[in-house]
Amino acid sequence: MTTLNIHQRTVKPPLEVRPCDARVGLVILATDHTTEPDYARMVASKQIGVYVARLAYANPTTPENLRAMQPALSAAAGLILPGEDLDVLCYSCNSASVVIGDDAVAAAFQASKPGVAVVTPPLATLKALQALSARRISILTPYLAETSAPVAAYFAKSGFEVASFTCLGMDDDREMARIAPETLVELAREAMDPQADALIVLCTALRAAEAAADIEAALGKPVVTSNQATAWMCLRLCGDDRAMPERGQVFTLPLAAP
Repeated sequence: MTTLNIHQRTVKPPLEVRPCDARVGLVILATDHTTEPDYARMVASKQIGVYVARLAYANPTTPENLRAMQPALSAAAGLILPGEDLDVLCYSCNSASVVIGDDAVAAAFQASKPGVAVVTPPLATLKALQALSARRISILTPYLAETSAPVAAYFAKSGFEVASFTCLGMDDDREMARIAPETLVELAREAMDPQADALIVLCTALRAAEAAADIEAALGKPVVTSNQATAWMCLRLCGDDRAMPERGQVFTLPLAAP
């Protein structure tokens, strides 16, 4: 039998403080098909690392089921690079962020990652609309009416005039992810009020970020989608201010100071 001699160095090689300059954490649903590919395309780079934890979730997409995720948020955030800090932490569920509340999501995440900047899809969409100077909006969601109603209320309470609201009556986020981007362009045409300043397409399961530029070309108006908005906000918070118009008009704009 041959004896293998293993040489162990007694001096460590020099170590970098971080493999990437900035760290973006994502807490996503166990059923999510869309956020990771979107972030791989729009956020991850040699400079920015994206790190993901999945959260147990069971359809249907009702306010009760969405709210039930709240107690697990802090533990999920703590699973992302335990003991190390993040620059930004995003909860990639639009409807759950609305029913739980942006402040409650931030508090849960910061319990595990103190001081981290927290992004939610409704908050990022609000910031994107402000950057676009849009006040009158049309809204498109794939949700049931009962899940859509709190979303409309969120933006109305934030000072936006909701010109029209269209929901598709779906209750399974896995099926929402199977709507083709080109179909979303046609749905956007139907959902857009001619008098609205912008259309927002809300749901992290939808592949709407892929279609954002095509929707804008079809409508002649700005569009903001959930994953597009959170990616934009995460990049801006990480100091990436590049203009990328191929991702939609909002990607040409800065993030306003709080």
